[in-house]
Amino acid sequence: MNLDEERKAIRTELDTMRAQGARRQELSHHACKRLFFDLGIRPSMAAVRDLTQTGSASDIPKDIDSFWERIRSASRVRIGGGAIPKALEERAGELLGALFEDALSQARASLEEERKEIQALRAIAERDAHEGKIRKEFSQEAIERSEARADAAWERVRVLETQLIAANTSESADHEALKRSLRRVEAENESLRKRIEAEQSTNAGLRDRLDALQTEMRQNTEHYAQQIKDAVAEAERRVKPMLVELDSLRAMAATYQAGVRDASRKEFDFIQQLAAAKARGDRLDAQLREQSDELDLLTRQMTALRAQQGVDPALANLLCQLATAGRLSAEELESIGTAVDGHVAIPARCPKCSEGEPELSQVDHRYELLCPECEHSSGPGGSRLAAVTHFVAASPASIP
Repeated sequence: MNLDEERKAIRTELDTMRAQGARRQELSHHACKRLFFDLGIRPSMAAVRDLTQTGSASDIPKDIDSFWERIRSASRVRIGGGAIPKALEERAGELLGALFEDALSQARASLEEERKEIQALRAIAERDAHEGKIRKEFSQEAIERSEARADAAWERVRVLETQLIAANTSESADHEALKRSLRRVEAENESLRKRIEAEQSTNAGLRDRLDALQTEMRQNTEHYAQQIKDAVAEAERRVKPMLVELDSLRAMAATYQAGVRDASRKEFDFIQQLAAAKARGDRLDAQLREQSDELDLLTRQMTALRAQQGVDPALANLLCQLATAGRLSAEELESIGTAVDGHVAIPARCPKCSEGEPELSQVDHRYELLCPECEHSSGPGGSRLAAVTHFVAASPASIP
């Protein structure tokens, strides 16, 4: 049976004794007996405490001293009960006393060493606890500042979203008004076009009638000229009806000219309305472009805020400086992850050749920084911070 199995058996025995109601001193004495007689190991506070899992730093040394006292008492009884000479008994007693004193000095030295080790461990634990408390307070303050900035950013985002919704609503209303205006102008244009076509048809009829009348008048004039000498009386009798008809023709011509002027005026009014509608459409289009530019700017700001993930820039810069200086381990870099990748700057030059411009690539959520000149690589990493840290450290090893 090896040492580990023997220790396991001792622990089983101690558990059985504890279940039967044994006290701490009995458990310690049993552990000391098994260590000293069965394993050949001098009982120490750490060994006994490891087996019994009970007792304080002051109780266990007392139990060990009690165990040695029982051993010395048993030895004295066995030596005094035998039929040996007095001188040999005294020499044996002196030898046992010397062994006891030597064992006691050894035990005290071991106890002092263990006490010093425990005090050193306690000092380290207190220092670590103090440092942990300071780091906790610093982290708590950083978290509170980050939360305050995140709340302010989210409030700004909500305000911008409200403004965006209002702008979209206003833009939709302007579009609807523009569409209604265009439909009204098109309807008026169609009505005016039909009226112009009707007026043109009427003007064409009047023009044909005027041409016909002019032709008839020429024919009548020629006829009258040819027959003027033969029918002066007949001409005088017909002059008055002809004058009346001429006045009627002149009135019709004046009416036609007035209709033409009215149609020209309406056409001019329609052109002015169309120009005003076009100018308003241009203004609405310019306003729409301005709102689109503002929307793009807000979108970029929102994307930048999301990329930073609510991390305090000062804390992110501190982490980047610590990582670049090599003061963060691989486990710490892995625990940080991509939380501060929005604040990580890519080196402008390769630290190995000082000429190449490093290029960052991402494949399957793994980041790698590579110099195209000397092919110096950071190896695949879980974040931009890890890739930049290993690249600046000039270590081609793979990043975990």
